[in-house]
Amino acid sequence: MRISPRLVAAALAAAVSTAALAQSALVKVDGSSTVYPVTEAVAEEFQKAERNAIRVTVGISGTGGGFKKFCRGETDIQDASRPILRKEMDDCAKAGITYYELPVAFDALTVVVNPKNTFLDKGITVEQLKKMWEPSAQGKLLRWNQVDPSWPDAPMKLFGAGADSGTFDYFTEAVVGKAKSSRGDFTASEDDNVLVQGVQRDVNALGYFGYAYYAENQGKLKAVPIIEKAGKPPVKPSMESVLDGTYQPLARPIFIYVSARALDRPEVRKFVEFYLTHGSALAREVKYVPLPDRAYAMNREHLARKKIGTVFGGVAEVGVRIDELLAREAKL
Repeated sequence: MRISPRLVAAALAAAVSTAALAQSALVKVDGSSTVYPVTEAVAEEFQKAERNAIRVTVGISGTGGGFKKFCRGETDIQDASRPILRKEMDDCAKAGITYYELPVAFDALTVVVNPKNTFLDKGITVEQLKKMWEPSAQGKLLRWNQVDPSWPDAPMKLFGAGADSGTFDYFTEAVVGKAKSSRGDFTASEDDNVLVQGVQRDVNALGYFGYAYYAENQGKLKAVPIIEKAGKPPVKPSMESVLDGTYQPLARPIFIYVSARALDRPEVRKFVEFYLTHGSALAREVKYVPLPDRAYAMNREHLARKKIGTVFGGVAEVGVRIDELLAREAKL
């Protein structure tokens, strides 16, 4: 049977159209491994709701690594565990990338040890953490009793976020006093599961990462209470201690940054609207602290009024509480 050339042409045109539609109905997200559990949960529910008509890919290259892609226009949405930095703002500006800064939850950055560790049950001070992690400790401070004589004479094994991670930026700013200022002789990774496994396997280990990864592995790890200053009580990471502002200085907002250009595409706008509608429940589900309802309403208002930019000054600030964050966002 002879097939009409016209039918062949029509079939090819339909195939090309379908392929183009499939390619256009794609939302690209990358960035923070801390924000990943929330965004991945939202993406899964969104794709179910859309019956997979829109595909969402969620990568983990760290906040810093993700911003490099975002500011080159390679991604639509950036997961960030800290605010955008000045250099990243400049890179985006040079490339003509404008963005919406949307806080989606709060995290309790968690210091963890092996479950067999008992000498840190009463907590660790920020000053002791600084002594362990500051650059001058490299190659010198290698045993636990060098930090505190009452601690064991045992090798100290440290696990922490990689240099492209927003968690690394935040932790070093909060603990050492300067972002990216850290000893280098520790096991580093942008993949928090690598850090979980490292601490789990070594009785002398200590590490840090987002609360969701601790919550998912509570049977394998132990969270260390944080003592902000001498005389203050130790505080464990929890939803309650983040909400009441007592878990300091390691409570922090987490964000998505949305490219204004990408938001003009219906599939991206649909996904962002879905995120702002369901993100609160899904943040709670993956053990982060959802923001008050008015925060998500404020995010929608910023999108509707095209309020682009950041309410931060291009630095990884620490100690910002939920009420302070909302007050800033209201002034954008």
